[in-house]
Amino acid sequence: MDMIKSMADEDLIRQFADGNNQAFDVLLSRYKSRVFSYIFMVVRNRDLADDIFQEAFMKVIVTIKQGRYTDTGKFYAFVTRIAHNLIIDHYRRERNENTISNEEFGDVDLFNNVKLCEENVEDTLVRNQVFNDVNKLMMHLPDNQQEVVRLRYYEAYSFKEIADMTGVSINTALGRMRYAVLNMRRMAEENNISLVY
Repeated sequence: MDMIKSMADEDLIRQFADGNNQAFDVLLSRYKSRVFSYIFMVVRNRDLADDIFQEAFMKVIVTIKQGRYTDTGKFYAFVTRIAHNLIIDHYRRERNENTISNEEFGDVDLFNNVKLCEENVEDTLVRNQVFNDVNKLMMHLPDNQQEVVRLRYYEAYSFKEIADMTGVSINTALGRMRYAVLNMRRMAEENNISLVY
């Protein structure tokens, strides 16, 4: 067991993929506190952090066993990205569960009532089109730029929080956002897409 504890992550992953469950135990013990701390720092709820932690490592197990893990030498970053995506999924689900349906109010149309909102249907359609165009452009950005845009504009995190969550300096997070905006502007111009509503 002592020999297996001193193995590099890549070797442990190969061993686990070949059926050595002890190799995964070593990986888990090597990273569990860092991964859990990262998740807890974001969600601030121990039970939720436990659930996401367990789900993240289940996804890791499945990915390795299915031979889909690409050996990049950055196992911690791989696990953290899975956890991060699960956190985003959780908040997205939670936000969707808290929406209401217009049908619940019978004849009263809350969503298109001029008295209750400043934005008319046309404005909403234009805003949604711009939002969809931005989403499409964002999908063509490198992963690290996509992540910063998503965290900043869709999840409303500060650059300090983004830096902490992604394990980079604030300057790096700001730089990634700057390049993301420049790339999206360039792509919008090349495709005659207006990002103004």
